[in-house]
Amino acid sequence: MQNKIILTFLSIFLLGVLVFAIAFGAVSIQPNDMLLALQHYFSGKHSSSIEESVFLQLRLPRVLLCGITGAILSVSGVLMQGLFRNPIVEPGLIGTSAGAAFGASFVFVFAAYFGSETQLLVGPLLVPLFAFAGGLTTTFIVYQLSKNAKQTAVSTILLIGIAMNAIALSGTGFMSYLARDPQARSISFWNMGTFSGASWLQFFIVLFVALIVFFISFKDAKKLNALMLGDEEAYYLGVNTNSFKRKILIANTAMVAVATSFVGVIGFMGLIVPHVMRLVVGSDHKKLLPASMISGAILLILADIGARLFLAPSEIPIGIITSIVGAPVYILLLKTNKFILIKGGLND
Repeated sequence: MQNKIILTFLSIFLLGVLVFAIAFGAVSIQPNDMLLALQHYFSGKHSSSIEESVFLQLRLPRVLLCGITGAILSVSGVLMQGLFRNPIVEPGLIGTSAGAAFGASFVFVFAAYFGSETQLLVGPLLVPLFAFAGGLTTTFIVYQLSKNAKQTAVSTILLIGIAMNAIALSGTGFMSYLARDPQARSISFWNMGTFSGASWLQFFIVLFVALIVFFISFKDAKKLNALMLGDEEAYYLGVNTNSFKRKILIANTAMVAVATSFVGVIGFMGLIVPHVMRLVVGSDHKKLLPASMISGAILLILADIGARLFLAPSEIPIGIITSIVGAPVYILLLKTNKFILIKGGLND
C-alpha cells in the first residue's frame, strides 16, 4: 500500500514537473495555451501563434525526450547494479557512453570530408548514427574480450569496461586535439549532454527502444531479485544466469546507446537515482524499477529546467547540472553510510 502511494505521488509530481518545464523558457507558455495548441493539433487546425509553435515544435518534444532519457539512465543504473551486484556501477561503466562520445566527436571533426550525397541522405542523424555505432562497438569489444571457455564473468566485463572507457576517452581527446575551435566546442558541449536539438523523431525512436527494454526488465524483475543472491543461488532458483546476464546487458546497451547518441553523455543519473529509490521503496526490483523510472524522469527534467534558466538566454550543458547536484549527493551517501550494499559483490 505504501509503495502504491509513493508511485502515485511520483506520477503526479512528474506531471506537474512536465507542465512547469514546458511553461518556462525564453517564451512563456500558459497551461491554457498548451491545451489550446493540442486541440488545434488534433483537430487539424493551424495557428500562427508563436506560443503554439514553440510548444509543439520545440518545448514539448524536448521535455518529453528529457523525461524518457532520465527514465532510461535510471532504469539502466538499476539493471547494471543488480547485474554486477555492486553499488557503484552505472550505465557508462562498460564503455557505452564513452564509445558514443568518440563516434560523435569523429563526425564533428571529419563531417566535411563526407560526400554530399551521404550528408543529404542521413542529414541530422549523422551524429546519432556514429554515436550509436561507437557505443555498440565498444560494448561489443568488452563482451568479446571478457569471454572465456565456460562463461562471461561480470567482474571481467567490469574491469575490461574500465579499460575500454579509457581508450574511447583518449580517442575523443585526440579528436578534440585535431578539431578547430567550433568543432572543439561542439565536442565539449556534446560530451556534457544537451537537449537543444530535440525533435519528435528523436523522441519516438528513443521511446520505442525504451519501451521494449522496460517491458523486458519489468517482466524479469524476479530474476533480478534472484541474481542479487549470487549466481549459484539464482541457478538453483531456476535462472539460467549466463543467458539472463547476456540478455540484460544487450538490451541495456541498446537502450543507453540510443539515448546517448541523441543527447550526449549525462553522468550520475544512473548512479544516484537507484540508491535514493532503494532507501525509499527497498531493493525489490518489482518496486525499484518503476520508482527509479519515474524519479529519473523527474530529476532530469528539473536539471534541464536549470540548464535553460540559470544563465538564460544562454544554455548550460545539462551534464554540468547533474554533476554539480549528483557529486555532493554521492559523497553524502558515502559519508552517512547510506549506500545499500548488494549481496554478492563482484562474485561471478
